Amino acid sequence: MSKESKELAAKAQGWDAKRVGNLILNNALLIIMIIAVIAIAISNPRFVTPNSLINIVSQTAAYLPVALGVAGCIVLTGTDLSAGRIVGLTACVGASLLQAVDGANKMWPNIGVLPIPVVLLIVVALGALIGAFNGFFVGKFKLHPFIVTLATQLIIYTALLVYVKMGNNGGMAISGLDKSYSNFVVGNPPLLTFGDIRIPNYVIIAVVLTALMWFIWNKTTFGKNMFALGANEEAARVSGVNVLKTTIMVFALAGAMYSFTGFIEGARVASNTANTGFNYELDGIAACVIGGVSFVGGIGKISGIVIGVLMLRLIFVGLNMMQINQDLFYLIKGAIILFACTLDMRKYLVKK
Repeated sequence: MSKESKELAAKAQGWDAKRVGNLILNNALLIIMIIAVIAIAISNPRFVTPNSLINIVSQTAAYLPVALGVAGCIVLTGTDLSAGRIVGLTACVGASLLQAVDGANKMWPNIGVLPIPVVLLIVVALGALIGAFNGFFVGKFKLHPFIVTLATQLIIYTALLVYVKMGNNGGMAISGLDKSYSNFVVGNPPLLTFGDIRIPNYVIIAVVLTALMWFIWNKTTFGKNMFALGANEEAARVSGVNVLKTTIMVFALAGAMYSFTGFIEGARVASNTANTGFNYELDGIAACVIGGVSFVGGIGKISGIVIGVLMLRLIFVGLNMMQINQDLFYLIKGAIILFACTLDMRKYLVKK
């Protein structure tokens, strides 16, 4: 081999090694989480039993719509701190409208039990309206989404505290739900069963919402405008993208997604208070950054979001089974978000 050939081969090997090193570093968090899951499975075989896996899938489905909603806001280089409170508000509103007629503490005894499609439409419209409110202030007045959604979070929490004290409820947990509500969300019997394994109906709802979001992100003009706006607002505006309209639509869609989680949680929790949905936005943000949705803007995939939510549920279900102190969970979530965002910024600086 000539000297020049040897030099080219050495350069190629060095480049390959560098690329592999960058690939490992850029995906370090995901690799660490996979190793942790494997370690948990080895130390506690119950972690990989069918019932445990169904529990993980069910929790993933319950939290997935929040992550799908937050992801759009992150694509626009923003975030949404009001997600958890929208979940709580819509869960309480939905549950209060679907309490059993003969319930001891029925909040609105004079309206009976509304049809499920009507209640679902009400809560989704409510969430979308709040999201549009956020988007309007972000798009119209160029306020940072952190500030807008922080303010909205406090406003919604106040509204929620007032709401749970209305009617005959008096601040009590909203429970005594009509069986039709529980059967629709949880399934009794469920639509899907595999032998003795029962798949909750809300898993199917999450799959449908995921498919819908994939279509919106990848096959519509709105999705293309969203990514263009997140990548470069000025270039998007010059290209004819309506910045205000797109921003409002992204946040409204996010609010609608939170509402689906609220509707699911209303029946899944079955005893709703002002604390329902507390800090769900942290799980959504953490799942997005794990799944590769970049705070730099204009980057993200639906498949990555699903993987992020699943990995997060695997970790926390595993930690529960290992009997790790739950007081440490917030520390772990914070560390995951910080580490993931650090890696995300590193990738951006390397490309730049």
